[in-house]
Amino acid sequence: MIRGQYTAGAVDGVAVPAYRDEPGVNPESRTETFVALRAEIGSWRWAGVPFYIRTGKRLADRDSRIVVNFRPAPHAIFHAPPGAANRLVINLQPKDGLELHLLAQGQDNRNAAARNVQSLSPVQLDLDFDKRFGAERVGAYERLLLDVIDGRLNLFVRSDEQEEAWRWVEPIIEHWQADETGPRPYAAGTWGPSASSAMIARDGFCWSEEC
Repeated sequence: MIRGQYTAGAVDGVAVPAYRDEPGVNPESRTETFVALRAEIGSWRWAGVPFYIRTGKRLADRDSRIVVNFRPAPHAIFHAPPGAANRLVINLQPKDGLELHLLAQGQDNRNAAARNVQSLSPVQLDLDFDKRFGAERVGAYERLLLDVIDGRLNLFVRSDEQEEAWRWVEPIIEHWQADETGPRPYAAGTWGPSASSAMIARDGFCWSEEC
């Protein structure tokens, strides 16, 4: 787990103060404004699959997404760019939609004439919900209110889910309260402490803006 607190910096070209200099904030505050963590699910189905979660304030961009990286083929029979992999991107905010990034079979133009070598090249499928369903869509809160009226609970958290979430999170909060080092500083307008990049790099991965 990596936690941080933003210092003075610039967001979209506008200078912003440090968190401790914000109105109403304790100048000695140790409250985190950034969290990145690596988690796993203790079941056979998800064994060996890491989950990287990152959230924060005053970052380089307002972006909320889920990225699913698929495992590479164990015995690749085609040439592929180093480190490339198929991935599914679920965009949530500020735009929502789906992106499917694939490595498709193509011809390596540099070597085709001499060796007829087959290679893989990146291609992308993009579904923008605003463009496809713009006139038919409703806002997020409007949808929640309609679900309440109709008695649908699909988008709501049950009480036992809340209890399990707190059971998982509470030990982390207690550990941070006893940690004298406090959150790591990071400049406003960046993607958080560099330690978050180091954490994910140890497993051979990188955050989407770094790849």
